[in-house]
Amino acid sequence: MAYASLATGVLLAAGFGSRFDPDGLHNKLLARMPDGTPVAHEAAHRLLRVVSQVVAVVRPGSDALARLLNDAGCDVVFALDAERGMGASLAAGVEASEGAEGWIVALADMPRIAISTIEEVARTLDGGASLVAPYYHGQRGHPVGFGIEHRDALLALDGDTGARSLLMSQQVTRLDVDDPGILRDVDTPEDLRNV
Repeated sequence: MAYASLATGVLLAAGFGSRFDPDGLHNKLLARMPDGTPVAHEAAHRLLRVVSQVVAVVRPGSDALARLLNDAGCDVVFALDAERGMGASLAAGVEASEGAEGWIVALADMPRIAISTIEEVARTLDGGASLVAPYYHGQRGHPVGFGIEHRDALLALDGDTGARSLLMSQQVTRLDVDDPGILRDVDTPEDLRNV
């Protein structure tokens, strides 16, 4: 581990991936990238290189994904309200990380975020920033960091907007990074071929 952050990682892995598989037969997070690594495993691996604890949030019924993330080293939590959206999943991850001093939130369908970017978010958060977000060519991406003072706001999240309202505040520390991976998610099978 190059840098050991004080924050807890939250890996959001409870989405439905309907653009990847409209029939709902295959979970995109279990799909393999060109090198054979499952998407969610790679996202978890990169986050675990920087933080010692990662809470992975999955939806009920995603047993194969839960096993994969558990084997990768994550503490897996089933979000009973996952169908309500990313906000509910994020709240479940924060609730499951009692004692956390802050959170670095990543998405399991973004396997190509540079470890150096995760480290930069972690260092900035650990250094006292309240909210941290990386930007690539002017676009905000992931992972994002939240200080402990945002715990109550995170626990109150619901719906599909996630923490967008928090991240639109003036107190966000903006990190400009040379990392297109902060914007590159796997939404379609074609995306999988290009990661």
